[in-house]
Amino acid sequence: MLISLVVPCFNEEEILERFHERVTDETSRLGHAFQVVYVDDGSADRTLPVIQELAAADPRVRYVSFSRNFGKEAAMLAGLQHAEGDAVVIMDADLQHPPELIGKMVQEHAQGYDQVTARRTRAGDRVTRTLTARAYYWLINRLVDVELVDGVGDFRLLSRRAVDAVLALTEYNRFSKGLFSWIGFPTTTFSYDCQSVRTGSRKDRVVPAVTV
Repeated sequence: MLISLVVPCFNEEEILERFHERVTDETSRLGHAFQVVYVDDGSADRTLPVIQELAAADPRVRYVSFSRNFGKEAAMLAGLQHAEGDAVVIMDADLQHPPELIGKMVQEHAQGYDQVTARRTRAGDRVTRTLTARAYYWLINRLVDVELVDGVGDFRLLSRRAVDAVLALTEYNRFSKGLFSWIGFPTTTFSYDCQSVRTGSRKDRVVPAVTV
């Protein structure tokens, strides 16, 4: 099985090499072929040169580069269009989506699920942030026809048929969370707590604790 990772990037030069190292370490344990599709969303720093260096050193790396910043929705769509995998994992480059959870997603996919979503708990968040998030999801669920779950974002695995279903949708202004829910297919969700561990750089490392 080929697993594709779709990674939107915007001004991530400081973290990309470390992200790639951790992703490579994790995926090498899974026993599957994989590719990484980086999408540079018009970064103003050295994100694109760093991606090009990674691609030159690792044949499993592909990349797309935008002429300007079009936003994460456009970056995710471009990544899905270029991903060739039998399963595709969408994740951020800043390590807020822990690479250590990829294996869990692949295991759940092997049980027959077309979508495996990682739900971040609110453990450790400020009370105001938790209340704001709950209010947002309460409001948005009153306005849309599909249910959106607090803490479930773009960090997920999609089967090939789920990816093809998303790409077949013709919406111009895309809201991916809604589209992922709209397409249906067997779906499972697991929760994880994020704890930031200071590493001495601008970015914090995130260590996941998984609960099913």
